[in-house]
Amino acid sequence: MPIDEQERLRRWRLILGRQAASALGPGADESAEDQPSLNPDDQRIDHALELLYDAERSGGLGASAPYVPHWLRDIRTYFPTPAVRILQQDAINKLNLRQLLLEPELLASVEVDLQLVTTLLSLKSALPERTRETARSVVRKLTEELERKLAYRLEQAVHGSLRHISRTTHPRFPDIDWDRTIRANLKHYQRERQTLIPERLIGSQRRQRRASLRDIVLCVDQSGSMAASVVYASIFGAVLASLRAVSTRMIVFDTAVVDLSEHLQDPVELLFGAQLGGGTDINQALGYCQQIIRRPRETILVLITDLYEGGNAEQMLKRAAALVNSGVQFICLLALSDQGTPAFHTALAERMAALGIPTFACTPELFPELLAAALQRRDLNMWAAQHDIAAARPLQP
Repeated sequence: MPIDEQERLRRWRLILGRQAASALGPGADESAEDQPSLNPDDQRIDHALELLYDAERSGGLGASAPYVPHWLRDIRTYFPTPAVRILQQDAINKLNLRQLLLEPELLASVEVDLQLVTTLLSLKSALPERTRETARSVVRKLTEELERKLAYRLEQAVHGSLRHISRTTHPRFPDIDWDRTIRANLKHYQRERQTLIPERLIGSQRRQRRASLRDIVLCVDQSGSMAASVVYASIFGAVLASLRAVSTRMIVFDTAVVDLSEHLQDPVELLFGAQLGGGTDINQALGYCQQIIRRPRETILVLITDLYEGGNAEQMLKRAAALVNSGVQFICLLALSDQGTPAFHTALAERMAALGIPTFACTPELFPELLAAALQRRDLNMWAAQHDIAAARPLQP
């Protein structure tokens, strides 16, 4: 349906703001007698946008603390959730509106998203005592939402990949996989007796309670550019830690290395144990991984970093080569986030690839499938190509 002229002017007026009223002509201003196009709801929308985007003229939200709760209420009333998140983040970035994060009453009313949580975590050392519990509840809300979205797929991928490793043709009775057993023995069905006599049983090999089939080490760069990757890695680490089939370690690093494995049962505690920002020393982090890996040939090491090394790059590459030569299945993810192609150190990525280390970015949705392929020891560069993921290529001589 065509938009009439009055509605067209109304929309442009809300987009361009008060300063454009005269240019739009009659019907675009907001005075009651001359401009009926902006109804009371429109005026509230206009005022909420003006407080944020005309901050240099109006003083902004930061100079008018009483307006902040009203502004949060209005944007939640008049805008859809994705737009609310953008407006909140713009308020923090453009106006340095740390009040949203430092006042528990206001923090409790914001719309939670990944960017807000990473901003909150980067400021956690500055949070006053009265805000910390609210901040944890905000972070927990996001982690629980992401866990609901991603956990099942990861659990299914891990169990499905490892099932064939523990499969046996001599299972105990409680461990028989009847579906596979029946399908494997259909040719032995006896019509006259109307029964099937299985000649080969298929089931699972019982393992000792503490045994794990594979070890997984998540080694995550916690510099500022990797904030989203830290959040997603924490969620996946917590899910993996709940699975007895694998043993999981979580290492974060900047210029120091911190082993957060003991916090894997609670991703919120894990995230508050991370320190987003700072430099990067991948070499030191890989040195720590070398110390903790006990079963190289049964270990998957996932290094999540953009490879902007602040330490000794040549020594880092030597450590990476040593890990590969020891039998470790080494994967380098340039990012674990929803974004497109990340910024990364191209030359070091090519040199990592030359060591036989699959090096590419991955989205959270694809990570369970990536891990399943790694557990099955499939060619990960081929896997990446099948999913239209551009992997780093070895540096040509």
